[in-house]
Amino acid sequence: MPNPTLYFLRSSEQKIATDMLRYSMRLDELNYSLADFPALKIHEKFYGLSTKDLGLYALVDNKISGAIWIRLLKAEDAAMGYVDANTPVLNIAVIPELRSKGIGSFMLSQLVEEAGAVFEQISVSILQDSKAVKLFEKFGFVKVEASEGKSPVDGSDVFTMLKKLERKEVVRPTDGYDPRRWMD
Repeated sequence: MPNPTLYFLRSSEQKIATDMLRYSMRLDELNYSLADFPALKIHEKFYGLSTKDLGLYALVDNKISGAIWIRLLKAEDAAMGYVDANTPVLNIAVIPELRSKGIGSFMLSQLVEEAGAVFEQISVSILQDSKAVKLFEKFGFVKVEASEGKSPVDGSDVFTMLKKLERKEVVRPTDGYDPRRWMD
């Protein structure tokens, strides 16, 4: 596995979410652009301006190799993967040349831990015949009954998966650090 480094996806880095949405929604494989599907913009537009937006991106050899993010959406957004107003919808993308190398698992593992400090559950919409189904099952996602639908991109069969999160506080190496006392 390449040695990825993870960083929090900040509002000033919305372009990363925009660029990675192409891969998350398979627009690159189908020779489409985000402009062809304006309804998908709900997944990246104004990313980070809400305190409920949470995401990470991975760097491999100083190149953005993937991103994962969640956001709360509204019922009227009619988003794939929408469950309710308190459950954020997950997007995950890894650039094609680095897929199946563990980067997605690495990002998902960290995001699940971070999200547990804020949310009770997260959802994701996934292609029925995708290899990623096994990845999400490995992380405890389960299929939501009667959640089948069609992808707005190409009409492929999709369904929603849901993960209940362990509610816990995330402890980071910088916790307890007081910048006012850096000279002590």
